[in-house]
Amino acid sequence: MRDSSRRGFMGKAFGAVAGVGAVASLFAMKKTWDPLPSVKAAGFTTLDMSAYNENELITEKWRGKPIFVLKKSAEMIASQTPVQQERDVIVDGSHYMVAIGLCTHLGCIPAYNTDKKDFLCACHGGQFDFSGAVAKVPPPRGLDIPPFKVDGNKLVLGEVGPEYTKMKESGITL
Repeated sequence: MRDSSRRGFMGKAFGAVAGVGAVASLFAMKKTWDPLPSVKAAGFTTLDMSAYNENELITEKWRGKPIFVLKKSAEMIASQTPVQQERDVIVDGSHYMVAIGLCTHLGCIPAYNTDKKDFLCACHGGQFDFSGAVAKVPPPRGLDIPPFKVDGNKLVLGEVGPEYTKMKESGITL
């Protein structure tokens, strides 16, 4: 009788140790599936919008993609159509064109012409105006606008804010 109670205790102790080990193993496996902190940090890019000059295209990088940022001049803002106005990203009173710098036709990178204030995709002759809307086909739609959130005079790419949600709901971007 004494041996069986000892055997029962040893069985229960082994079961408890095995259970704790199994839970620890599952926790460790789950940690390996989570993205690294460096990967999580790469999901957001913060841009200080006060550093940009009018009619000067700056190419930033977000998630490995080129992001075009163009601060619009007063002349550009005055000559805009309603479609172009809807594509504006307004930060601290200034109007910007912010778009993923890949042609929506075949993914080429369009070049900006500061004199004509437009983008030309040399691969197939597609053109975009200074707001990123299609000016000449074959691109099926304007340059895509990345998810963004306005935070004071900063723009956080990768975070969805109310301004981006409004653009997405109205069909301006995908």
